[in-house]
Amino acid sequence: MRRFDPTPLYRATIGFDRMADLLDRALATDLQAPSYPPYNIEKTDENAYRISIAVAGFSADDLIVEVKENALVISGRSTDDQEDREYLHRGIATRAFERRFHLADHVRVRGAVHRDGMLHIDLLRELPEALKPRQIEIVRSGDKLVEATPSDPQKAA
Repeated sequence: MRRFDPTPLYRATIGFDRMADLLDRALATDLQAPSYPPYNIEKTDENAYRISIAVAGFSADDLIVEVKENALVISGRSTDDQEDREYLHRGIATRAFERRFHLADHVRVRGAVHRDGMLHIDLLRELPEALKPRQIEIVRSGDKLVEATPSDPQKAA
């Protein structure tokens, strides 16, 4: 498989090493990614997202949702004793699973709800004030430049 070479990006960008690694990882993943359990990712607001996972046959106690190092990990272990049953047709899979989603910086999990065989996980992107756009005052030439104080970063002479 072809590997992505991020070297040309480094000439015009600063601090995007993690993004280049993410692209490289995405291109290197196996094309036969697991499809169980099926899931949706939707954008519910400008900075809000929802992951919905079909978890038929799992109770809320069978599911674990945790965040580890910018990764959301959802796993399910069925506690239902199904080995003593005789199936004529078994179309509902309740096998153990683990799903991982890599979260961007400043994305946090707001909560999870298990309802009607679906697990809904709500996410929110919260940008710190330092990363939000702000306008910088332009000082006319000849005026003395006064540096902004830490308590008021937008204030300039």
